Amino acid sequence: MKRGGGRLSVSAFVLTMVPLYLMAMIAFIARKLNVVGSSANPVITQLMLYVTLPALILFSLNTTFSAELLVDFTWLVAMSVYVMSVSIVIGAWLRKRAALPDGQKSVYESLIVFGNQGFIGVAVSYMLMGEQGVIYLTLFNIFYLVLIWSYGIYLFTRHEADVYWPRLFLNPGILATLIGLVMLFLPFSWPDMLLRTFEDVGQMTVPLSMILIGSLLADTKMADFRRYSSNLYLWIASIMKLLVLPTTLLVFLFLQVPDLLLLVAVLTAGMPSATTTTVYAQKFRADAVFASYGVIYSTILCMFTIPLLYILLQIIGVG
Repeated sequence: MKRGGGRLSVSAFVLTMVPLYLMAMIAFIARKLNVVGSSANPVITQLMLYVTLPALILFSLNTTFSAELLVDFTWLVAMSVYVMSVSIVIGAWLRKRAALPDGQKSVYESLIVFGNQGFIGVAVSYMLMGEQGVIYLTLFNIFYLVLIWSYGIYLFTRHEADVYWPRLFLNPGILATLIGLVMLFLPFSWPDMLLRTFEDVGQMTVPLSMILIGSLLADTKMADFRRYSSNLYLWIASIMKLLVLPTTLLVFLFLQVPDLLLLVAVLTAGMPSATTTTVYAQKFRADAVFASYGVIYSTILCMFTIPLLYILLQIIGVG
């Protein structure tokens, strides 16, 4: 079922992605020249997590509620529940069969299940479809946000009993999404001055996310990079996350899902492994170095696999 805009040729899609890669390259060079210090990475992460991303979500969800939007919401949540459920089942199955030490098994599973849907996902969706893309992404990410702050932590703490779950759910991403959804259903909007502030602050998310990626890549040690590049499990995790799992969503072609929604779902599900995996690994005493290189490899590979997914969708007539 065709609907909506945002349709780009493959060449136009690649050209749309180029500015994102250039932003990452600029940050990579700046980090190598020490213009950006190593202490900048956690600061940028916190700034996006607590300020710019919530602002972007609140601005993007400031739209008129309609029956069509309700249908879109239903489809996006259904696809999210489906692909996350498939990811969890496959991730658990692969974990059981992995000949890895305990400190790497949780990381391996998390690399497969959870993607960088909040940062890179926002950048890609915004560059492709503007505010509409962020609306779709936000709705698609609702179930993902719940899982990454619950099941994502469970993967690393399944044998611990001192995790305070209520505090985990009170995070900026979930709170901004919930507030935005409430405002979506109400008959009034944010004041114009506040809305403009949300817009201006939120638009920083795209360049900041790519600056963070470039800076993280610049911190990679070549000796470790070569050593971990021969790790079969990191390759399996990347291929599963970037190609296999997102293409399982193509079953929704038979359910007449609107093209634009399926496009957003497949590309978002094909984002590289979440940097949150590294954070959890460090926090809960798993192998953080193994996690870091899993994220780095999938992030590098996504520069090729995201256009590849888009080409596949074009070939089968989606978008």
